[in-house]
Amino acid sequence: MPELPDVVVYLEAIDRHVGGKVLRQIDVRGVSLLRSYDPPLSAVHGQPLLRLRRLGKRLVFEFPDELFVVLHLMVAGRLQWRKAAAPVPAKIGLAAFRFDEGTLTLTEAGTKKRASLWVVRGEAALLAEHDRGGVEPLSMTLEQFTAQLGGTNRTLKRALTDPAAFSGIGNAYSDEILWAARLSPVKRSSQLDGEEIRRLYRAVRDILSEWTERLRAEVADGFPEKVTAFRPTMAVHGRYRLPCPRCGDPVQRIVHADNEVNYCATCQLGGKVLADRSLSRLLRDEWPRTIEGWEGLRSGL
Repeated sequence: MPELPDVVVYLEAIDRHVGGKVLRQIDVRGVSLLRSYDPPLSAVHGQPLLRLRRLGKRLVFEFPDELFVVLHLMVAGRLQWRKAAAPVPAKIGLAAFRFDEGTLTLTEAGTKKRASLWVVRGEAALLAEHDRGGVEPLSMTLEQFTAQLGGTNRTLKRALTDPAAFSGIGNAYSDEILWAARLSPVKRSSQLDGEEIRRLYRAVRDILSEWTERLRAEVADGFPEKVTAFRPTMAVHGRYRLPCPRCGDPVQRIVHADNEVNYCATCQLGGKVLADRSLSRLLRDEWPRTIEGWEGLRSGL
């Protein structure tokens, strides 16, 4: 799922190509994509794209009269840019955003169509419906970070990925953050001492900043073409049984429903391997079983 670094680079690329340009039309083909009906989709047709912004993992397109198009890519939604008129791609195509300068197409691989699109009128409505309330990881202070962690007693993995606590951190980068901080994904937030909190705070900022810059360099003046949560240069995420780049021991994982956690037992737990069976109650009680649960999506949206 595209997370903060991926969404930032997407938005920067869209802005380079069509920022300030007129959106002629949005053609929607995915039957489950559009989740709102008032205002209608046609309300933004023929309007200039004034601004792009991020709300968590959502991409927000701003138009005159406080009209917003909100796009959540979920797991498999991806955007492509074509410098000409282009049809909605067959089979996996969901929508096409048409500009005179070219076409921004939305696709979603797989059978589970989770990507969502809304049209919202008004800043207050936008924030009420789509801002989950998490602080911005790259602008938060240590005091804000500490307060967010201290609000509840949860595993660090769940605390980092809760959109009501931190904006834009998901499964992939939380694994990388916890590895960088040398902390167990199942350690409780209430158990952290001051030094560990500072270490985790630095890791959040360093990992997200580093990967944003990496992706920017990869895209350059183009458009993101290979957006994925699994990158070979990551330390632990998606690298089960491969060597940890720090100690060389094999990366371990915890699997629960559709989700998994990747970690280095040596670097993060002093050599202890977490057993799925012993964690079953913890995972059942605290970790959502679905992607929608992890994202904090509200019913009816």
